[in-house]
Amino acid sequence: MAPGLPTAMDRPHFIGIGGAGMSGIAKILAQRGARVAGSDAKDSATAQALRGLGVTVHLGHAAAHLADDASCVVVSSAIREDNPELRRAAELGIPVVHRSDALAALMDGLRPIAVAGTHGKTTTTSMLAVALTELGRGPSYAIGGDLDAPGSNALHGAGEIFVAEADESDRSFHRYAPEVAIILNVELDHHANYASMEEIHESFETFVGRIVPGGTLVISADHEGARELTRRLDGSVRTVTYGESADADVRVLSVVPQGLKSEVTVELDGAPLTFTVSVPGKHYAHNAVAALAAGVALGVPAAELAPALAAYTGVKRRLQLKGEAAGVQVIDSYAHHPTEMTADLDAMRSAAGDSRILVVFQPHLFSRTRELGKEMGHALALADASLVLDIYPAREDPIPGVTSELIIEAARAAGADVTAVHDAAEVPAAVAGMAKPGDLVLTMGAGDVTDLGPRILDRLSN
Repeated sequence: MAPGLPTAMDRPHFIGIGGAGMSGIAKILAQRGARVAGSDAKDSATAQALRGLGVTVHLGHAAAHLADDASCVVVSSAIREDNPELRRAAELGIPVVHRSDALAALMDGLRPIAVAGTHGKTTTTSMLAVALTELGRGPSYAIGGDLDAPGSNALHGAGEIFVAEADESDRSFHRYAPEVAIILNVELDHHANYASMEEIHESFETFVGRIVPGGTLVISADHEGARELTRRLDGSVRTVTYGESADADVRVLSVVPQGLKSEVTVELDGAPLTFTVSVPGKHYAHNAVAALAAGVALGVPAAELAPALAAYTGVKRRLQLKGEAAGVQVIDSYAHHPTEMTADLDAMRSAAGDSRILVVFQPHLFSRTRELGKEMGHALALADASLVLDIYPAREDPIPGVTSELIIEAARAAGADVTAVHDAAEVPAAVAGMAKPGDLVLTMGAGDVTDLGPRILDRLSN
């Protein structure tokens, strides 16, 4: 058994093993020598990648999939109590472990960097993982999205650093004990779990309290929610702020667009430092500065880390170019919160020049649409035209009166050109009828809207 493998997880069974967070933990355990098994609702490239590591992946959920000698069952907050494998675990007396506890156990004995915030976690975690790998530091990492191939969301590295995405949505980030924590921004989201900004701030305060003695908090100096959090802290944790604000410890002096890249200049320890970020937009440039500050806090020289950050060229679903057909580029965006939508559309606008931006948007969650539908509509006004699909429910049941029409009405009130599309199968033809050579098409949302990119390209080609 590889060093660092918790004995209780030497034969784990994952329910929902194909998910972004779950598959990463399963991959690391398999690479550490565990006998890993699990199930998922459908086959996927991620499941196939796990099989390549010797992981047993069952399709569908059934009690028979759970081996009697499993050491534990790993679940996420999305797994319901009536799941047959979870019920079978109870019958057999097999311990049930939340995925965040499993991830926390994997970080034991290493130097963890935990990346938190309402937006930008996956990008920032990926930037650090790629840059540290580029420098030969051999980091372990667990990311909420694939870098360049299915199953590339996690790795057991030979080095001492572990970079992990820390999810606030279900308070699971309270389980981690990082040496360095990043908080990119603090906003109200995940309305099924948080009723107010006060609850959000309390949750992030708890997360900060988990930083190990002598550790460091890296936090935005620009975002008001983050500044408020900083004001609420008692000063017991070393804090490094970053951003454009005059009082930032790592101050962003400029972000200069260069096509699909940006040249970023920061003031660090009283001296300017310029480096390239290989993705467009100020939002992503600030993510890179947060990554830089965190690496420096862990002892990585800034002069080495800054140029290494340019090795990051994107992560799947984060402004990922899916292809080009008939002179039209199709780009995939995971943005599903108004702030993220605005950031990605601003980034594309800065890179697009005179090109039109067309959006295919799929709202994610009924609760989020109920609370933020108006703001989503206002964000879509930044596009030249948008198609809006029905709400992707994910783990939620419908809420009476909550539909995509809430977004469409707000968008039209803001002067946007928006069309409702209730059948996703109609989208490729609709886009082909709208798009002209030189246009950029964004498929946007956290649901299965990503599947439409290849179909749009096929239709444009024909």
